[in-house]
Amino acid sequence: MARTRRERRERKEKKPAVILRIARHYGWNPGRGVSWALEWVEVLVVAAALALLVINFVTVRMHVPTDSMYPTINGDPNSFAADSFFVDRISYYFRDPVPGDIVVFWHTEAVLARGVSANSPAARAGLPKGAQIVSLNREPVFSLKETNALLASLPLGTRIYLGTSSGLPLDLGAKTNGTATLADLGVSAGERRVRYVKRLIATGGQTVQVRDGRVYVNGSPLTGPRFDRAYVSNLPGMRYAVEPTLVPQGSWFVLGDNSKDSFDSRYWGFVESHDFIGEPYLRVWPLPRFGPMNGYFHF
Repeated sequence: MARTRRERRERKEKKPAVILRIARHYGWNPGRGVSWALEWVEVLVVAAALALLVINFVTVRMHVPTDSMYPTINGDPNSFAADSFFVDRISYYFRDPVPGDIVVFWHTEAVLARGVSANSPAARAGLPKGAQIVSLNREPVFSLKETNALLASLPLGTRIYLGTSSGLPLDLGAKTNGTATLADLGVSAGERRVRYVKRLIATGGQTVQVRDGRVYVNGSPLTGPRFDRAYVSNLPGMRYAVEPTLVPQGSWFVLGDNSKDSFDSRYWGFVESHDFIGEPYLRVWPLPRFGPMNGYFHF
């Protein structure tokens, strides 16, 4: 009986931390102070690993740095009352977003010349390292893929003009054989990508048009509270949905609720569905607006 009690007591005793068991397995027996420190190291490492797991695969907290989604989301960066919310990143492994949902996705904010090769057409034209590329032959570009596709489509002999955010277009000379990407011009290009928040309007295979302040998908106007606003804009350069526009398969068309002050699919085109991150589901700040959003927890 005494032996049984002792065995139970030993089983109830706290087991040493994994890191201490590993150390002792290899013949190192640290003192009490070092053992205490190693136990806390293990706790912090586990906590950090769990946090990274949650941030990368489950949820992320964010805000909108502009008022493009106002009044649905208050994104005034200078306001203490700007909304902060959590994004659901996991449920969409099992279902797809539908038009009307607010979606969070990766968007290429800028195409950057991360490097310029010596004696290349770009170097001779004076393209500085780190320059932001905004146009090619005076056509605005919003991604590296789009820039290379436009460059590849130019006929041989066409003069190539590369526009940057800091000055007039640079003349890189006439297009020659073998020039199909920025790399062929001596530009090591990359992208600066940020999280955007917009409302999903149409998906691949649907035709979308913005006309007289209303959005039409496949010829029918969108109705309901999620679309109950005038879709107008004061920004120049609208290129998509002015006429009926077919959304490519695997892509989305998105708009900001505050459409007069929203840089969205009307200007830079489509969101590729694989850039989708998740949907906002819980507003946590400011406290008076705390609660579910985007139709979550409404049954």
